[in-house]
Amino acid sequence: MEYSVDDIAVARNLQFLAYICTSIATFWTYDFVCSFHKEWTFLHRSRWTKVKGLYIITRYVPFVLIIVDLCLALTPNTNPENCQILGNMFTYFRMISLTLSECFFILRTYALWNNNRIVLVAVLSAFFATIVSSISLLLVAGATSDVMTSTIPGIPGCFRHAHVVQFFLPFILVFVFQLGLVCLTIIRAIQSWRSSKGLLYIMLVKHNIFYYACGLLFSAVNIILPMLQLDMYSIYSSLASLQIFILAILATRMHLHLWHVEWHVDG
Repeated sequence: MEYSVDDIAVARNLQFLAYICTSIATFWTYDFVCSFHKEWTFLHRSRWTKVKGLYIITRYVPFVLIIVDLCLALTPNTNPENCQILGNMFTYFRMISLTLSECFFILRTYALWNNNRIVLVAVLSAFFATIVSSISLLLVAGATSDVMTSTIPGIPGCFRHAHVVQFFLPFILVFVFQLGLVCLTIIRAIQSWRSSKGLLYIMLVKHNIFYYACGLLFSAVNIILPMLQLDMYSIYSSLASLQIFILAILATRMHLHLWHVEWHVDG
């Protein structure tokens, strides 16, 4: 039986998505195992606070994402409605994970500015506008997307195909917001550098600028690739998912690092 070019392209996208989903799941599990000792120490010895609760949720929501993502990529989904439901679940949990991760960067920025309420109100306002706009765009994308499955036997999985513009618009909003946090952090680092007359590099490291920069880099990649107008849906989707996992890792690792530094100083 001969298959069309579109059928082959869909099959390739599904196969690539399956490989990437499996790789992301492996990467997340590896990171969890590597940081388990430090994480267990933090969970066991730190007192219960709202931030600790935020850490636990932020750390473990991606496990739900992995399960849903693997169901989309590795199980036969001949029913478009089931695929649509799983896709919606993945989108909602992805936004929840993104929101929780960014909360850590907001709290860190707020702390760096000595709990300045003006900075907090400005950052939270921008964050609220970013999240609401992103959710609106994702809802529109979900309503107008087409469910794609393979007509070639033996290739499981499904995905939702949306217009390329709907891929990078939410990431533009996230990129602008993250850029604002980076600017605030750099300004604060420079102020500390001038007052202490130390090395600027040490001040940037102390202010965790590289955690911010990694998140900003992934947002930039997710903006640039769709603008190239390449027929690479699987890559767009994979990078978008990878960014969510990376942000969760960066946010929780940053908080874990700061707690261990404080714990060793106090201990």
